[in-house]
Amino acid sequence: MRCPACGSELAEMVVADLRVDVCRGGCGGIWFDHRELAKVDDREESAGESLLDVERSPDIKVDHGEPRICPRCGPPHTMTRHFYSPRREVEVDECSRCEGVWLDPGELATIRVQFADSAERQAEFRRYLDRMRQDAEEQMACEFGPPPPNGAPLPQSESLETPSLPLLLVRIFRFL
Repeated sequence: MRCPACGSELAEMVVADLRVDVCRGGCGGIWFDHRELAKVDDREESAGESLLDVERSPDIKVDHGEPRICPRCGPPHTMTRHFYSPRREVEVDECSRCEGVWLDPGELATIRVQFADSAERQAEFRRYLDRMRQDAEEQMACEFGPPPPNGAPLPQSESLETPSLPLLLVRIFRFL
């Protein structure tokens, strides 16, 4: 596989029971197949420590604005850049087809210290989703009036078109 950031050949690296692909001697990025990143994204997961310092070349410069092709799926599968958590500190590249994730150098270290443990991470996500639900309810109330009482039928819309729905979805999932 080729590095999506600099084009170098990726090398397999075995860490505990995990096999990841790293751009050793290139840009220093790391490719995680589906669900692999979750095995090293907390600071208490010792396996992730050996991935924090992948050897990289100081001569390789990466354009972070360029779209990246998934190294697993290949062209034309461009990865989507999104925030890893509601704290919006790290943007990762993810393939919507294979669900693999590419991290640039330093991103894994930042991810690992965002939360003290998985309980704190889960609590932050719950708070974020609660805020998004409240925002969505307020937006809906502003545009469509207050919700009907529990058990009452929903009012029928005169039009099937709801122009605010895309905006609502973007706001709900804005950290993705």
